[in-house]
Amino acid sequence: MPHLILVRHGQSEWNLEKRFTGWVDVDLTGQGKLEACKSGEYIKELKLNIDYFYSSFQLRAINTLKFIQDTMRDNKKPIRAWQFNERHYGSLTGLNKDEMKEKLGEDKIHEFRRSWDIKPDPLSRNNPYHPINIDTYKAIPRAQIPNTESLKDTYERVMEYYNSNIHNKLLDNKNILISAHGNSIRALCKFLFKLDNKKISFLEIPTGNPLLINLNSKQEIIACRYLDKDRAKDLIIF
Repeated sequence: MPHLILVRHGQSEWNLEKRFTGWVDVDLTGQGKLEACKSGEYIKELKLNIDYFYSSFQLRAINTLKFIQDTMRDNKKPIRAWQFNERHYGSLTGLNKDEMKEKLGEDKIHEFRRSWDIKPDPLSRNNPYHPINIDTYKAIPRAQIPNTESLKDTYERVMEYYNSNIHNKLLDNKNILISAHGNSIRALCKFLFKLDNKKISFLEIPTGNPLLINLNSKQEIIACRYLDKDRAKDLIIF
């Protein structure tokens, strides 16, 4: 019976500042590092052998995974996949969420953050926050770097990678841990939990709290829980 563990990175510097982060490559706060270490402790208590570790290309996910592996004393080389990057927030990138609620209205910001196929205006490619101007992403073909994304766009790139690289490993009973982001994990959960386009808008992913998913031979979920019960969020159907 394979296990899939999904971990949203610990609190980042821009989480703390309530800014739309997207593909901007910010690091963890002190609290975020602590959340990552605690994640490692919870996972270590499971006494599972993790066969593959994955992260996005982004520092907050990479370092979350590093703290987890250090805590577990597991030095397997992680695999980095840009497809697990956070959703690109387009022209909202770098802006304060509370200030934008005052400017555009709470309903509009909620629509941008939680809707399935609505995306903000594109971010100018001259903007220093655009991924083409960030060294981290130089290895990604420019044609594949977005200017803005909806959750639907994020879902499509996440699932293309999942189906090509993760699915068969789970069928082979391998245990996998993915350190990623709120929206890339929401994309995976939409698929795994079979959530429709409306229900996915209600799914919140807490920072630094491992989500343990047990799958059967048909890739159906037979059990699902957050390891830190005190910081768990509603999983909608579990």
